[in-house]
Parts: sequence; structure tokens; C-alpha cells
Amino acid sequence: MSSHLRKGRHSVTDLKIHLVCVTKYCRPVLSAEGLELIEKSFREVAKKMDFQILEFNGEEDHVHALIEYPPKLSLSQIVNALKGVSSRRYGKAALPKPHEESLWSPSYFAASVGGALLEVLKEYMRNQKS
Repeated sequence: MSSHLRKGRHSVTDLKIHLVCVTKYCRPVLSAEGLELIEKSFREVAKKMDFQILEFNGEEDHVHALIEYPPKLSLSQIVNALKGVSSRRYGKAALPKPHEESLWSPSYFAASVGGALLEVLKEYMRNQKS
């Protein structure tokens, strides 16, 4: 994982999440062509919104993305943009969807990643005395 720090006017950040999006009803509809289209869509959205897709992969019923993002964006903004754009493009490509209107389940999984292990960080904080 990169140690890239994002430097803003008033902050220096290293915000990364592991995002998992699943297809509606967890139906296995994503082909290699579909995954390629979704990855391309994710990367274009990221460029436009000023965040990065560090890794991307998927299977027939879900995708994984490792994302680095600025503090000005909320996780829900990122997810809504990624799922919305990719679903529209997927539909325009006439690829099979699990539901007539939706590609994605409204749910998603996200976990913060990177940095020090939790126990190491706790120990560091306990040892900070003035």
C-alpha cells in the first residue's frame, strides 16, 4: 500500500477505505466484460471527483475497490457516484442486470484501512504524556 499523503490547504491526510459493492439480490451477473466496464467507470468517476482507485477486482456478484480520498468527500458521496455512474453505463452497454432497473444492491461494505495496527496506535496514545 502506498504511503502517499494528500496535502490540502489546511490538512494532511491518508484516508483509505476498502469498499465492497454487491449486485442486487447477490445475483452472479458480472462477466469479465462487465467488470472491465465497471472498473473503467469507477476510475473515471474517481478522476472527476479527485480521489483514487488504488486497486480494483471483482467476481460475478460483487466488486472490491481500495480507495484513497480527500476529507472534503464523504463516503456516501463516493459510493453514490460510483454505483450510479457504473450502473447507467452497464445498462447502456446492454449487459445483463440482476433486476430490470438496478445493477447494485442499495447496501455496501466499507472499512477503513492502512496506518498503524489498532493495538500499536493505542499503545502509542497511552504513552503520550506531557
